[in-house]
Amino acid sequence: MNKTPLKIVFLMLSVFMLNCNNAPKKDAVSKTETPNLSEERKVWSVERANDWYDNQPWLIGANFNPSTSINQLEMWQATTFDVETIDKELGWAEAIGMNSMRVYLHDLLFMQDAEGFFKRMDTFLGIAEKHRMKILFVLFDSCWDPFPELGKQRAPKPHVHNSGWVQSPGQKVLQDTTQYNRLEDYTKETVKRFANDSRVLGWDVWNEPDNMTGPSYEKIEISNKVELVEKLLASVFEWARSSNPSQPLTSGIWLGDWSTHEKLATIQQLQIEQSDVISFHNYDDRNSFEERINWLLRYNKPLLCTEYMARPNGSTFQDFLPIAKKHKVAMYNWGLVDGKTQTKYPWDSWTKTYTAEPEVWFHEVFQNDGTPYRNEETAFIKQISSIEKSI
Repeated sequence: MNKTPLKIVFLMLSVFMLNCNNAPKKDAVSKTETPNLSEERKVWSVERANDWYDNQPWLIGANFNPSTSINQLEMWQATTFDVETIDKELGWAEAIGMNSMRVYLHDLLFMQDAEGFFKRMDTFLGIAEKHRMKILFVLFDSCWDPFPELGKQRAPKPHVHNSGWVQSPGQKVLQDTTQYNRLEDYTKETVKRFANDSRVLGWDVWNEPDNMTGPSYEKIEISNKVELVEKLLASVFEWARSSNPSQPLTSGIWLGDWSTHEKLATIQQLQIEQSDVISFHNYDDRNSFEERINWLLRYNKPLLCTEYMARPNGSTFQDFLPIAKKHKVAMYNWGLVDGKTQTKYPWDSWTKTYTAEPEVWFHEVFQNDGTPYRNEETAFIKQISSIEKSI
């Protein structure tokens, strides 16, 4: 057999393999980047959102701020982080069947001491887990005082609803794009730190972003606030999603005509389109509440009512919870324990003088000592949540 051709073939193959090994790695890099792009966190599909929701109990809880704190800063700063009160008051909520809480954070807390802030969040989540509760965290908020400041918080103004609550970010930061990198870091790092924490239910990225604060602070609000917030909100959704959270993102709509998607304001369309699950607020009567649920059912995604319950308005536990249960809408009433936020007083306490607590409380479930404001309410909450657990 003539072996010369085989040598030539072998030599040709060797040269070919050498050239392959020394070739630029562009194709290899491209292949490693492609899976990362395909794994980029997207807005959840209807199927993904409902799969997540099917694994949750019927969520029922409150917007939680301990009675010893006037606002988000006082709740979370190291000198006023009140573990004993948090533990006690979450215990009262657990006893009536609540299984989740909506809790506000603040960008200044991250700027002040990021690691300390995260450690306190972890401590809080441990207390919540002890009481069998999952937490829906709120990153930003457009309501109330537009000039937040770190440090000791002011005392409550007597008989005034939420007299010390603060916006996040504040007005000065909202107008200063040079500080947006800090807001980006806060969003990304906070979500990333707890992105796979089973104690975290989800992320409400911005509370009532288009709220102009009504008679409380409207005289000092800037006219283009909503325009600025809308642009920033789009970025916040992007930043939070880039941290690849296993939990859903949302931002709740709260005013206007929702009967068609086209009738929503552009900021509301953004909220709906960028939310993994749909959230909303309603403080009107039961007919308005169910009407708004029916409007939002067109999106075929889980619904979370992240604020409700204003007794004089007809927004009550007895009227709303049966409707919510029928549609499996998650429910978070405003307020749990009477305290420094003073939200037992109505919104009009900013324009009307009160010298004593109102005849009918606006918000809150418990007196400061843990006694229910109305025994029939707490009994009803316990009953309807127990019914759900037995199904």
